[in-house]
Amino acid sequence: MVKNFVDFFKNKPAFAVGFLFCTSSLLFGTWVASIPGIKDRLAFTDGSLGLSLLLSPLGAITGMLLSTRVFSKVPVGRWMFTGYLLLCCIMILQINSVNRVMFWCCLYSFGLVSFLNGVSTNATVNLLEKKANVLLMSTCHGMYSLGGAVSAGLAAFLFALHVPSGWQIVLVAALIAMVILSNRLLLLANTDIIHSRSGIKLPSATILGISFICMVTFMAEGCVADWSAIYMKEVLHAPKSLVSLGYAGFSIAMTIGRLNGDGLIRMTGSKKIVIGGCFLSALGFTIVVISPGVLIAIFGYILIGFGSSCIVPVLFRSSANIPGVSTVEGFAMVTTGGLIGFLTGPSLIGFISERANLSRGLSLLILMALLAAFVAWRNRFLVNEKKEMPAALPYDEQLY
Repeated sequence: MVKNFVDFFKNKPAFAVGFLFCTSSLLFGTWVASIPGIKDRLAFTDGSLGLSLLLSPLGAITGMLLSTRVFSKVPVGRWMFTGYLLLCCIMILQINSVNRVMFWCCLYSFGLVSFLNGVSTNATVNLLEKKANVLLMSTCHGMYSLGGAVSAGLAAFLFALHVPSGWQIVLVAALIAMVILSNRLLLLANTDIIHSRSGIKLPSATILGISFICMVTFMAEGCVADWSAIYMKEVLHAPKSLVSLGYAGFSIAMTIGRLNGDGLIRMTGSKKIVIGGCFLSALGFTIVVISPGVLIAIFGYILIGFGSSCIVPVLFRSSANIPGVSTVEGFAMVTTGGLIGFLTGPSLIGFISERANLSRGLSLLILMALLAAFVAWRNRFLVNEKKEMPAALPYDEQLY
């Protein structure tokens, strides 16, 4: 992993795009740490804040509807460059909002711009892979996971120094903007128009299948993020010092898996990676549900992280290479599936838990992961044979 990561950093075009993945999670992590302060400053109740946060998914849905029109006119590199600078500005305003109306506008804009940014970066990675016949997608998604870990530690450090969240985001956004501006020529070098017509077609069964797998994967990720600490505390009676280790183990495993994913996909093939990842996630949730103690449950969460790590990069690559489906259409459907899973999964688990128990709720994810494995097995656009995967190339070769 270390050599692969070092080579990735040495390659300027690859790093320029990979850093944008890291940017998203750095900004998001800083935002998450600021939510309690915003709640108090703007006098939100739990219910009113929860309703307000739904504006971001609404913005993302708007971004999905606009994506084909935007990327049929704007070169992907130009949007990638300006979109992430715009996201930095939005996040500064969002965390420093002086009233609810300003906060609501920023939440909606954050969801819209984030969706279009995600399409632009994933499309660029797909183009780089095709131009150089090299795998990059999993490493770039690993950069996202890495950024999340860094942002959590950075926020804790800055709060310890009594730096308020409003100044934290200014500092983080300024550093991000400096790196983006220094990579301006590399980002703008891609002048491809990634969609040739406006409007979104009705999805085929193939793209719906890939979207369903993405929905299940993000559902698992959302449920681990929202429910792991509660499960560790209320079901397994873990001490306060250990309740966060389930999610920590999941996140570390996810990062390690993704940073090693491109080599593993090259050796194994995409279909086997997805099917195996779904089975491993199902096994992890099974261990968590039947676990008699804290350490075994943490091990289960680690398995879920490893199982989920490479699935989404494979799905994005596959959705971008379906005949008759543009890159934007493929990414839009897959991202929408993931958004639905991430938002509805934790609520569904909570609904089941309220009427039965949390273990029963998490058991649903075992069945969903097994169903996703079956859908992956039946999907003909997930590559299985190793010979069909791009050959490995040195990361220090020019991609443009």
